[in-house]
Amino acid sequence: MLGALSGALLTGLAQGAMIALVALGYTMVYGVLKLINFAHSEVFMMAAYGGFFFMSMLGGAEHPLIAAVFGTLAAMVAASLLGILVERVAYRPLRQRLRGRGNQGRGGNARVTPLVTALGVSVLLQNLAQLLFTARYRSYPQLFAQTRIVIFVVAVCVMIGLDLLVNRTWVGKAMRALSSNVEAARLMGIRTGRVIAFTFAVGSSLAALGAVLYCLDQSQVYPTMGVVIGTRAFVAAVLGGIGSIPGALLGGGLIGIIGELVKLSDYSGGQDVLIFIVLILVLLLKPAGLLGKAGIEKV
Repeated sequence: MLGALSGALLTGLAQGAMIALVALGYTMVYGVLKLINFAHSEVFMMAAYGGFFFMSMLGGAEHPLIAAVFGTLAAMVAASLLGILVERVAYRPLRQRLRGRGNQGRGGNARVTPLVTALGVSVLLQNLAQLLFTARYRSYPQLFAQTRIVIFVVAVCVMIGLDLLVNRTWVGKAMRALSSNVEAARLMGIRTGRVIAFTFAVGSSLAALGAVLYCLDQSQVYPTMGVVIGTRAFVAAVLGGIGSIPGALLGGGLIGIIGELVKLSDYSGGQDVLIFIVLILVLLLKPAGLLGKAGIEKV
């Protein structure tokens, strides 16, 4: 029993690390724009396909190190470009229109319209994937024996690097300025469009990294995979405190461990139910999430 429990904890930490990488995309975009980018889950899915094709082109299991490193980097670059494209085509024109309306753009429509747009982009990307790749499952190349250890180490290193980027660099300072007040940041000379595009690029590249690691562990890629992982990643971001980088890691870890512990019980199919129960209880006690900061918002 003890061995099964320790194995579940290790597996849960690895699963949580992958979820946290995806949750960071939600966290970064929300932290800068206060926008829930539901299309992020489909960027995750498209990046998984990108990793599959790039790794296959680089030799797959015949050259595991080259395929893993360069295939993952190529998938991250492709996902970054897709994230920038989504922001430029779907969100930027909408944001400019709402800003041009001034006070009339505030209120309910200003909140609902970007949300509906994000859902529309998500559906578009999912159906595009089914059109391009068909709905059948594809087997991912198996490159490493100890995938879960690699996943956890990579995720922790990425979290540390991202925290340094946000808190120790000029770009990170610009991102934090936009998070506080977009208009004030623009008046101070910050090129907000470039900073926002950079935020989408970084978040999408982290989703790609999480997608490749997930597929290397789970061995399959399919067009609807973003729905389950995207939902869990969004829950992780909210649970830890959306907008908080350490919160995404904490939330992902909790979800991964809870899911694996439930599998040891007689109710293995109810892991998502328990995850949402935990989320509701946490938000009832601490609405901003475990590491989130409550703030006052004018409406």
